[in-house]
Amino acid sequence: MHPSHFLRPDIETMKYPDLEALIDERIQYTVHYAAEHSPFYKKFYREHNISPDEIKSHEDLLELPVISGHIIRENQPPVTNDFMFKSLDWKDIYTIHETSGTSGTPKSFFLSWDDWKRYAEKYARIFVSQGFTAEDRMIICASYGMNVGANTMTLAAREVGMSIIPTGKCTFPIRLIQSYQPTGIVGSVFKFLRLARRMKAEGMNPADSSIRRLVVGGESFADESRNYVKELYDCEVFNSYGSTEGTMCGECQAVAGLHVPEDIVHLDIHDPRHQRFLPDGEEGHIVLTTLLKPGERCGSLLINYDTDDTTKVISRSRCPCGRTHMRILNPWREAETIPVFEVPINRIDIERAVFQPENLPSLTGEYEAFIYGEEENEITLRISVEAEDKDACSIHDITDVITGTILKQKPELVGSYDDGIFQILVHITGPGGLELHHIRGRPKRLIDRR
Repeated sequence: MHPSHFLRPDIETMKYPDLEALIDERIQYTVHYAAEHSPFYKKFYREHNISPDEIKSHEDLLELPVISGHIIRENQPPVTNDFMFKSLDWKDIYTIHETSGTSGTPKSFFLSWDDWKRYAEKYARIFVSQGFTAEDRMIICASYGMNVGANTMTLAAREVGMSIIPTGKCTFPIRLIQSYQPTGIVGSVFKFLRLARRMKAEGMNPADSSIRRLVVGGESFADESRNYVKELYDCEVFNSYGSTEGTMCGECQAVAGLHVPEDIVHLDIHDPRHQRFLPDGEEGHIVLTTLLKPGERCGSLLINYDTDDTTKVISRSRCPCGRTHMRILNPWREAETIPVFEVPINRIDIERAVFQPENLPSLTGEYEAFIYGEEENEITLRISVEAEDKDACSIHDITDVITGTILKQKPELVGSYDDGIFQILVHITGPGGLELHHIRGRPKRLIDRR
């Protein structure tokens, strides 16, 4: 690990009362910064009769309205003439970024060099907590572009001292592993699965390679898929969660939830349906607030921003790793949740069923799912899975495992299933037979076709 086992031991192990006091100090500065520099918040405070002087603590944030992605889009071109969330002059903006746009028009974000330093520190803390040191060499399988992930991790590696192999994609030649002996890779579960298949095809056993740690970034995943990847590579697999908006959290070696860098970003859990903030242990949307150290500047500042991602606070007690910052459950995307007879089904529910150990000797792990029918009549969940040799698979056994796992996770659907108005159909394809293999960009794995 890092020589101290922490990037910033004074901050990461701070006693919680002291951490709360630090958070409150930064909230006060951030709220006043927004009132002075953000066109949106100048108007927002005025319209909601909010005085920045009255916001003195993280509890006071709970009294403020929540900002949605829709509000950001309504306050940027082409809807408005200017970017109302931009909180610095153009001459002070270092880079310009957009979200992926998977849930609508891309949201624009502007980063100063201060922002980049904060982003890099967040990820550097994560890497150190996962055991990376200056001795490591890491392949970054994330796109370098208007999304911030790959660049953030590259800057973070500089803080740790490790070397970066910036491939940008996981389709790099296998010779890179043979030549440079990387010890870590950042990617997704499915990039790691495909890479393992390519390695095997070229006579290399992933478990015998130089890789010692894999970091899953950019998407949630099931513990079952994590365990499968761990077995394939015989190495540690960690989760990290990040967004252009600034939420960057990650698992440490204790794998006891994702640490939130509470001195840099404040995180609350919100119930958008009932418009209330939730206590620890209850699931809701991640609501974040940018935290600035007095004197720092910010290109796009957000206060009480609803990310549309769902999680819950697991613990605020000291982690076995020694860190005191709160830990959250692996977040999942609300956009990947679809109601079936008012019961929410998430992509992770499908993934958990596919990656059951009984299935994996036959399946590659690749899958896609579609929902058909009408809410008041019959609904069909059709799951397609990929196999290296589909003729050697038992469709009956795989269907039983997938169906049983889904109904165990969603007992509210058992009655509908027994009555025949909810059906689960499983289809097995050969390599490359899934629709998603023919789609450019990041594919959706759970699609509502009603």
